[in-house]
Amino acid sequence: MNAPLASAPGTAVPASAAVSVALPVFPRPAREEFDAVLSRGAFMPLPQFGVIDATGDDAAAFLHSQLTSDTQHLDAATARLAGYCSPKGRLLASFLVWCSGESIRMLVSKDVQAAAQKRLSMFVLRAKAKLSDASVDTLAIGLAGDVRGALSGVFDAIPDGVHVKVDGPAGSLVRVPDAAGRLRYVWVGPKAEVEARLPVLEAKLRRVSPAVWDWLDIRAGEPRITQRVVEQFVPQMINFDVLGGVNFRKGCYPGQEVVARSQYRGTIKRRMSLANVAGETESVVPGAELFHSDDPGQPCGMLVNTAAAPDGGVDALVEIKLAALENGSVHLGSADGPGLTFLPLPYALPTEI
Repeated sequence: MNAPLASAPGTAVPASAAVSVALPVFPRPAREEFDAVLSRGAFMPLPQFGVIDATGDDAAAFLHSQLTSDTQHLDAATARLAGYCSPKGRLLASFLVWCSGESIRMLVSKDVQAAAQKRLSMFVLRAKAKLSDASVDTLAIGLAGDVRGALSGVFDAIPDGVHVKVDGPAGSLVRVPDAAGRLRYVWVGPKAEVEARLPVLEAKLRRVSPAVWDWLDIRAGEPRITQRVVEQFVPQMINFDVLGGVNFRKGCYPGQEVVARSQYRGTIKRRMSLANVAGETESVVPGAELFHSDDPGQPCGMLVNTAAAPDGGVDALVEIKLAALENGSVHLGSADGPGLTFLPLPYALPTEI
């Protein structure tokens, strides 16, 4: 299949051509901040995310032709994951996507937002669609733990199922996958409306560092494409197919041939796992390579996302050759670097034949 609109001027411009915004650097959260989520409930601002709005009569159809998920049949009560791939099938960005009024709203890592928005905009051409940065006018809040009571003071209804969404005057509330056995929600709404209601949360929940959300995402096994790993992974390499981020029955989108071939040609030899490694997030960073004790000459994987862990060290989502998990040990940076301790993902991976 052809990459959509491949003959458009500027198609060869790399995804990094737009000016990127560096992600905020969060210090290691205090143990009490993790405990607030695990034992009670907490909320946290999410400045590590940006928001893109797609508007216009053709917005859904346009995004449908560009992303890995079905946006043409996205209903008002559902959110879903979606990826944006290069023609080679490598992920340029990952999104949480839902309908917000007349717009389709996309939550994306802040450091890839500008590049993804610019690249998508290049392909709009005659479509009645426009992409805009909604980050200035919106706030994103993450909530985790025993938070339903506090949320009932903000929203008339609370979504029950994962990726179910409700709307209200304060914006949209999406339930996202549980982490560490705790409920999680993302609240995105107009800045003034969200700020006006934060005291309701603060009266019942502890405000904690956004870094706790990064850890929760990792414990949920849900990857996020950031600038350090742009164009490194086909969706299946980071379990995006397992998480519902790829629709294999929809029409063409950039990289679809590669993504489909990876799915149907037989064995997928690389997947994403969960691990802990000694260190701090200043040095244990996404994009760092992993090496196996039996094959020190070439990398066997890569860190996808990292976050400070409550019991020390760094928890990470790692893309890795499945064969490297069968025996020996895996190390960060070199075969004699810090060893990784692998942990169970909260979901099962398909049995490859």
